[in-house]
Amino acid sequence: MKGIRIFWMLLLTSILFTQVLTAQKNAPKNPVRIGLLLPLLLDSAFDQKNNIKFPPKSFPKYLLPGLEFYEGAMLALDSLNKNKMPVQLVVIDTRAANHSIQTQLEKLDHLPLDIILTHCNAAELRIIATYGLKKNIPVINVNLPNDAGIIENPFLVLLNSTLRTQCISLADYIHSKYAKQQVVVFRKKGALEDRIRSYWEENNLTKKNPKWTYVDLPDSFSVNQISAKLDTIKPTICIAGTLDENFGKRLASQLAMLNKQRYKTSLVGLPTWGDIKDFSKLEYRGLDITYCTPYYNSRTDSVSQQVQRFFSTTLYARPSDMALRGYESVWKYANLLLKYKDNIATQLASREFELFRELQIQPVFGKEKQLHYFENKKLYFLKWQDGILKLIP
Repeated sequence: MKGIRIFWMLLLTSILFTQVLTAQKNAPKNPVRIGLLLPLLLDSAFDQKNNIKFPPKSFPKYLLPGLEFYEGAMLALDSLNKNKMPVQLVVIDTRAANHSIQTQLEKLDHLPLDIILTHCNAAELRIIATYGLKKNIPVINVNLPNDAGIIENPFLVLLNSTLRTQCISLADYIHSKYAKQQVVVFRKKGALEDRIRSYWEENNLTKKNPKWTYVDLPDSFSVNQISAKLDTIKPTICIAGTLDENFGKRLASQLAMLNKQRYKTSLVGLPTWGDIKDFSKLEYRGLDITYCTPYYNSRTDSVSQQVQRFFSTTLYARPSDMALRGYESVWKYANLLLKYKDNIATQLASREFELFRELQIQPVFGKEKQLHYFENKKLYFLKWQDGILKLIP
């Protein structure tokens, strides 16, 4: 634990003194410049004298997503440098206390960016995407499952599929795999849950799929409230129609209990279930639990193993998906920039230079057929089966 904390402190310090500068000591001639706009929160980590604020044995988890993405990006830069590729990274802390994102971007007019990679919230993405559109700079967002209300911006790419796309893909999967089985959607009441239902109902109506049964449950629902909606003879596909993970775990636990009796059910959940590790526990055994995700990495390829070795030997830790996303996005878009240079905006949907996963970048159009943005439409389906997580072919 001490080694982990010391490393992250050193990393924070190195970022502090290279912020809004190239992350490369010896800048190559005529490099392509990639902007990294990340929530590093340096002001919460250092006082005015650049001393670490944290107690000796602590390190806040809220700092990790930005730091791990940064570290993955730096490892990719090292690989690019070894191949003598002229690439620079320009780092901006999107949560800087005294400098707005807009102000920091405007200061880069003397150091123009060729592309922007960002991990941010919806409000920040609107600012960054507007800047990218104004400057004709592609903006690649890696984390948001929504478009932040952005329209008519052909320079924006969402690598994390929107909730709408994920809901529709989930519905299509169920109809293709379980066309003749009854489907019951268990959900809690809420505006987000109503929006999810509207995606499914619109999709099912458009494609003339069978109607699903929707059941609203209170937060403290009982096993009897669930069993009343199940068939004791025919198998039932149950869907958790909410992003609430606690609701999902409660539903899964009770369905697993019912499966040990006279019922036969399978459970399908939404993309937030990728963060639930409890499904490996005994209480969920006997129930197949399926969900979809736009990011899947088996970590068996050589690059993933190299990143894992670095984290293991240097940090005594396992890299999160965010570290690997940092690596793959810098690698892919640096190579695209070097190959297509000023024509990069025409290659945003390119399948070239993919590392860990398949991407299907497709244009998203409005009702008047105007191009709004590009989005990754590739979804992977995973299944928990008796405590083991498997990729569904």
